[in-house]
Amino acid sequence: MPVLATRIVLGHGASGTAASMRPYVAGFAARGVSAHAVDLFLAAVAADAGLALGGHSFGGRMASLAASRTTVPALVCFSYPVHRPGQPELGSRVAHWPSITCPVLLLSGDRDPFARLDLLRTAVASLPQGRLIVYPGAGHGLAGHLDGALAAAADFLLGAGG
Repeated sequence: MPVLATRIVLGHGASGTAASMRPYVAGFAARGVSAHAVDLFLAAVAADAGLALGGHSFGGRMASLAASRTTVPALVCFSYPVHRPGQPELGSRVAHWPSITCPVLLLSGDRDPFARLDLLRTAVASLPQGRLIVYPGAGHGLAGHLDGALAAAADFLLGAGG
């Protein structure tokens, strides 16, 4: 599999900032992928069209919206919020996914209250080039699995994860 990207720009979750993405930035760097956390995506892509996009939770949702509107080499979403907790239904949060043309990797816990697994799998099927990795026992933050999730994401971006 060819290298998809060696650089990624990451967005934060709804309650975070670019600074809250430091563990992700450091984890990617340790695996040979240059990462930078930002608060806005489209400006970053306009400045460097070779950047992959990604993020945690809300940051992944915003990255996916940007990827549906512009050309990027890849998209990586950690704990994508498919629905509100307690309101498991597919809707506007994934309606744009069929427009995403790049390879997409989603990493999710099977106990994530924002992504009931059956709904997430149905949504992933709407992605032209979507792939899902599920971490048993993990919730919304992938606690206890972040190291493995970052390794899988780096492999995906560097072309070893196909």
